[in-house]
Amino acid sequence: MVNRDDVQAAARRIGSYVRHTPAYEVRPGLWFKLELLQHSGSFKARGAFNRILAAREAGELPGSGVVVASGGNAGLGVAYAAAVLGVPAEVFVPVTAPATKVARLRELGARVQQHGREYAEAYAASAIRVAETGALFVHAYDQPEVVAGQGTLGLELPPCDTVLVAVGGGGLVAGVAAALGDRARVVAVEPEGAPTLHAALAAGAPVDVAVDSVAGDSLGARRAGAIAFDLAVHHKVESILVSDAAIVEARRRLWHEHRLAVEHGAAAALAGLELVAAPGTAVVVLCGANTDPATLYAEPAHAAG
Repeated sequence: MVNRDDVQAAARRIGSYVRHTPAYEVRPGLWFKLELLQHSGSFKARGAFNRILAAREAGELPGSGVVVASGGNAGLGVAYAAAVLGVPAEVFVPVTAPATKVARLRELGARVQQHGREYAEAYAASAIRVAETGALFVHAYDQPEVVAGQGTLGLELPPCDTVLVAVGGGGLVAGVAAALGDRARVVAVEPEGAPTLHAALAAGAPVDVAVDSVAGDSLGARRAGAIAFDLAVHHKVESILVSDAAIVEARRRLWHEHRLAVEHGAAAALAGLELVAAPGTAVVVLCGANTDPATLYAEPAHAAG
């Protein structure tokens, strides 16, 4: 099980490659962690750097480079880390991945492959490519090095009582829970249309769920990671669901009230604040900004997958 020592080791490994993103005090008792300012536009660069650097340290980084399957953000994190480290990268995304993310992947020099309409289908295609090439597989959320890397965000939070984290596959919430331990309450926030961790906790194990949410491009994993499930149980992570309407409204508020342009997945964490009694100090993690700014002025079309 990934623990605080693993997260601290990851912080030492990746410290010179990632940004220590700021936290902004919105009002007394409420902070935003501005991880949308991270390299590649989301927290995913943290886990990507930790996975690739750890493999290089162990002599396990092949010349064929790295492969990742992603709804978009994990691919961007891996593509950015690979470009910085001089490693070839191939990224598998569904055909529903936002055009802004696909374009940026290509700008970063990654070879982009589009398969299926959901992350799970892109993942299956990526596994075939890894078997063919021997490339290092970087999981979007369910590898110890990836979870520990994402958890470095948790080491940067201001003193708080509650942390709200949006969940797709669960790598970020798992890493934050490992970093914080019993130092703060961790709340996992998911769309009603993509309840991967919520369903896993109800079933007692990760299970497949249907994905149908406006935040599906970044919170579109069909199944929670095994590491995320184990850490959520161990650290008593709370799980709540929010509607797409609440996510859209939270995203609009972040833009109109704070001029923060975030993707729907990031806005989910703020939407969760409306459903949580959070006495003391709360931190909302705004985890990504890979979005089309034009959609901030009108509700986007509902996107599945």
